[in-house]
Amino acid sequence: MGDAASDAGMDAVQRRLMFEDECILVDENDNVVGHDTKYNCHLMEKIESENLLHRAFSVFLFNSKYELLLQQRSATKVTFPLVWTNTCCSHPLYRESELIKENALGVRNAAQRKLLDELGIPAEDVPVDQFIPLGRMLYKAPSDGKWGEHELDYLLFIVRDVNVNPNPDEVADIKYVKRDQLKELLRKADAGEGLKLSPWFRLVVDNFLFKWWDHVEKGTIQEAADMKTIHKLI
Repeated sequence: MGDAASDAGMDAVQRRLMFEDECILVDENDNVVGHDTKYNCHLMEKIESENLLHRAFSVFLFNSKYELLLQQRSATKVTFPLVWTNTCCSHPLYRESELIKENALGVRNAAQRKLLDELGIPAEDVPVDQFIPLGRMLYKAPSDGKWGEHELDYLLFIVRDVNVNPNPDEVADIKYVKRDQLKELLRKADAGEGLKLSPWFRLVVDNFLFKWWDHVEKGTIQEAADMKTIHKLI
C-alpha cells in the first residue's frame, strides 16, 4: 500500500474509486488472470514488482463534422492530472457485464458507463453497438514516480453527435478539434508550451490516429479494424 502521507492529499472521490473499483488483470495475450483494486493497479511499485497489467479502453468520439472530442483530465486525478487526452480513457471493471469478451462487448459496456460518468453523455447518445473496436495496444507509462499505467488498451471509435455535460471531478475542460488543430496541440506539447498530452493518447496519435481518421471521414472505419494483433508499444 502507499504511504499515508501522500495518500492523505487524495481527492475524496478519487480515493473512493481507487479502493472500490476492481480492475481486470490480464496477461500479455489479454487472458484474464485475476482482479485487483484500481489503487494497486496504478502503483508503480506493484506494476514493477508484480508486473500487474490491467485491461483498459480509450474512446475516440467524433461528431458528424468529423471533429474529435478531447478532454483535459481534472486536477484531482491521481494519474496524469491536467493532461489533455482522447475523449475518455478508463477501465472495464471486474463485473459480469464488463468481462464479456465476445466482440469486446464488456469493454464497450464499460465505455458507455464511463462516458456518462465523466462527460455526462447519456447512454442513448452512445449505443453500445455503435462503438467500433479498432485495435489493442500494450504500454507502460509512469506518471509521477509513485503512480503510473500498465495497460492493455482497447481502442474504440464512435461517430455520434452527443450532449456533453462534463463531471468536474473527472474533467477540467473539453474541446472538439479538427486534424490541423490537433497537430497544433502536438506542436505545443513538443515545444513545451505548457500543454501536456497523455502518453497513451500520444502513442495512438503517433501510430494510428491520422490514418484511422481518414477511414472515419470516408465511412470505411470497419476496414481499419484489427483485433487479432496486440501492439506492444513499451
